Amino acid sequence: MSRIVVIGGSGHVGSYLIPRLVELGHEVVNVSRGTAKPYRPHYAWGLIESVALDRAVEEKKGQFGTKIAELNGDIVVDMISFDLASTQQIVEALRGKVQHYLFCSTIWVYGRLVAVPSTETDPTSPIDAYGKGKAESEAWLMREAHLNGFPATCFRPGHIVGEGWVPTTPLGNSNPEVYSRIARGGELVLPNLGHETLHHVHADDVAQWVICAIQNRAASVGEIFNTVSEQAITLRGYAEAVYRWFGREPRISFKPFEEWVGELGEFAENSRGHIVRSSSHSIEKSRQRLGYKPRYTSLEAIHQSVRALVADGKVASA
Repeated sequence: MSRIVVIGGSGHVGSYLIPRLVELGHEVVNVSRGTAKPYRPHYAWGLIESVALDRAVEEKKGQFGTKIAELNGDIVVDMISFDLASTQQIVEALRGKVQHYLFCSTIWVYGRLVAVPSTETDPTSPIDAYGKGKAESEAWLMREAHLNGFPATCFRPGHIVGEGWVPTTPLGNSNPEVYSRIARGGELVLPNLGHETLHHVHADDVAQWVICAIQNRAASVGEIFNTVSEQAITLRGYAEAVYRWFGREPRISFKPFEEWVGELGEFAENSRGHIVRSSSHSIEKSRQRLGYKPRYTSLEAIHQSVRALVADGKVASA
């Protein structure tokens, strides 16, 4: 078994990943700022080593990569590197000291798609700083893997969902009131014809993907993989499903995109980002090379999350 360092392991994916790693017999180190609690209770949290490090603070000192290297991990799973400078600092410190470095990227390295579902061979075309930072890190890591033998793997999660998380809604934002409106039988206004798509993934399926990549190191090193559910969902199909979860007949109307987004207030840019991208991605590469098989469809993952929001009182069910 391996000693595995998870950077950002108290986050949503880490809350599923760390218990999976412990159950497989790995020695696990969770690196976080120490301010967040895992989303899910599990006995595994009592069996791991926890290290409190503020990445931003330590990077400014030029010490973050060194401190991670001093943890002597065989494998490092980096959930929270957001730009090239951060990625380079940790890689330079880990060079020659780790067997595998897994970099959490995002499907937002893709911008507006040309063909769907998109594949990993499609060119990246980020349209915001977040996607650009991830895309630059990916490109540099792949050069390091292919030219200098650094054992990097990149994975691109979709819209992550699971208990304790507000799923990206049929309006393409994270406003839980959207679900309450549907639960009350209110009308939902969608852009255009509601054919734009979202591509969710359950946090536990992302965790499963990481396990697959670790167990199939030879097939994953030097490669980039989409990490999403089997299929994307249309806004309209998604909205109709949620109405039926609450025993309601769908009440949906439509407006042209710019008029629609202009009426969303504080959630306008959140919605614009998701709708403009209209994400839809293939997991065939992950399936064939790593044996990745998501447990949850997009709607199953979202349904679990919405039920948890209802139970927590964050969504009014009537």
